Amino acid sequence: MKKIEAIIRKTKFDEVKEALMAADIEWFSYSEVKGVGKDREERIYRGIVYDTSFIERYQLSIIVRDVNLEKAVQAIEKAARTGEIGDGRIFIFPAEDAISIRSGKRGDATLFIDDKKVTN
Repeated sequence: MKKIEAIIRKTKFDEVKEALMAADIEWFSYSEVKGVGKDREERIYRGIVYDTSFIERYQLSIIVRDVNLEKAVQAIEKAARTGEIGDGRIFIFPAEDAISIRSGKRGDATLFIDDKKVTN
């Protein structure tokens, strides 16, 4: 298993979410983040100067099975790219284990829902 942390533009969130769902990534968490980068580029919009280092961003946190790593990364990369400074970063970390609090399952089995066993 791997953990993907991606910092993306807030304006690209819906596109990234849809791309991840299309890549069979069933669940992830996200939060608003702020950060400062070395690369800066000023943009002028309607006479107001904007510093691109202060673009609103989300940080996505995704745990995936090894088999889904590349398609998840490619989905994020393709959907989040604008080609401009400030598009974000993707970080990949090893995830040693996962435990479902409800069922007690461990490992890869916690990362997807087995529809045949779900009861309400």
